Amino acid sequence: MKALMQFLSAGLLTGSLLLCPAAHAGRSCDAKKTTLQTVERGLALAEKTQAALNASGEKVVLLARAGQDLGKYGVRYSHLGLAWQQPDGQGGTTWRVLHKLNECGTSESAIYRQGLGEFFLDDLWRFEAAWVAPTPEVQARLLVLLQDPARAISLHHKRYSIVSYAWGRKYQQSNQWAIETIAAAMEPQVRTREQAQAWLQFKGYQPAVLTLGPLTRLGGRLTAANVAFDDHPSEKRFSDRIETVTVDSVFDWLPRAQFAAPGKPPVSVRL
Repeated sequence: MKALMQFLSAGLLTGSLLLCPAAHAGRSCDAKKTTLQTVERGLALAEKTQAALNASGEKVVLLARAGQDLGKYGVRYSHLGLAWQQPDGQGGTTWRVLHKLNECGTSESAIYRQGLGEFFLDDLWRFEAAWVAPTPEVQARLLVLLQDPARAISLHHKRYSIVSYAWGRKYQQSNQWAIETIAAAMEPQVRTREQAQAWLQFKGYQPAVLTLGPLTRLGGRLTAANVAFDDHPSEKRFSDRIETVTVDSVFDWLPRAQFAAPGKPPVSVRL
């Protein structure tokens, strides 16, 4: 309990809902009991990440966690949020994360603004954080958007599929929302998802291509409300080419588009 109060005073547990009050945040949808050890490790990762972010001198980063084992698809990190430093009201600073979460057991989603504690209290597959710091110009534009609650959630689309088509608009998964929001921050005239995706294509973003066989696709659709493939073009879907937005593909794209320093790998924090 003493350790928890220390985290609360440090501003690591300060989540708030920006959209969709029925969303479940900070835990998985599985009937898996959260243990004290899991909570302690998640908070320890949050504390270590905050210290590293403070020491970095950055103001805005793209922050990732490893919530699922996606190694068989060549994907290291599962979930992306937009993190920024802000005053804590006590003369210091703290970090907040804006990110999108799926409502447990449904095909709908919500946008949350959380402290680092909530962000890492999900059922993590691997206790590791990673971030890429955009260039100062990109950070400045993202910070303006993140400080404007209405604009920050303007491209949110409630219908959710974890494998939503990168260039589709029927669904929107978490990493897709993040990169489309980056487009809105960088180009003020971007007001719709269609415009955001056109901008991303113009800037050379390339989605990840996951190879999912027909049994995997069928099983996912029948057993989970948050998995759908019907937004993917038939010629790609039936040739087992699922193009979706992954953290790794976003991290690869940023330096290629000159939005982050080239040749610099993501910063990683592990327990």
